[in-house]
Amino acid sequence: MEWMRQLFEHYGDFVLFGGLFLESLAVPFPGELAMAFGGYMSSLGQMPVLQVMLMAYLGAIIGTTLTYGLGAKLGAPFFEKYGKYMLMHPKRISKIRSWMERYGSVVVLISHFIPGFRHFTGYVSGITGFRFRTFLFFNHTGAVAWVACYVWLGRLLGKRMEDVMHVLEKFGFWAVCGIAVLLAAFVLIKRAWQTSRDRARQLQDQSGS
Repeated sequence: MEWMRQLFEHYGDFVLFGGLFLESLAVPFPGELAMAFGGYMSSLGQMPVLQVMLMAYLGAIIGTTLTYGLGAKLGAPFFEKYGKYMLMHPKRISKIRSWMERYGSVVVLISHFIPGFRHFTGYVSGITGFRFRTFLFFNHTGAVAWVACYVWLGRLLGKRMEDVMHVLEKFGFWAVCGIAVLLAAFVLIKRAWQTSRDRARQLQDQSGS
């Protein structure tokens, strides 16, 4: 807890801006936790709350705007070939695209609040040719609400934020292990179900022929 406080005291602007920027590029970073801790630091008088919000907001919108440009410039063939190295598998791109076709601007507006979406919505918007001005409006508007929500959450928690951090430090390793086990079980079950479904389709095709 103390090391994180010192980190924010000395490099708070860089952590918030750089961290949220990198997260927007699909680089793993605990953006919500960083914003909440920044809000907590503002409650102690260590950082002005508007400064916390501004640095996080700028990092988020500059990052997502850059991803839109990359998506538009590189196009679908690039991400179909190399997207797996950025966790952008074809199925994920197709899923986000279908959501955007169904719900349009609403997806861009709320994507910051949906893990697994906000990291890729900019890329997919660029790939699909989503109107740039519309993307900017809804993306930037959604980012305002997202940043304000987590910064003020940390600020309102105040001293309780320390308890949250202590719990994370104490049980973080086991929580990660538990999540990893659950994910592994989910993948195995999904593969088994997919295999059984494929076999059922093969038998049906054979019986039909």
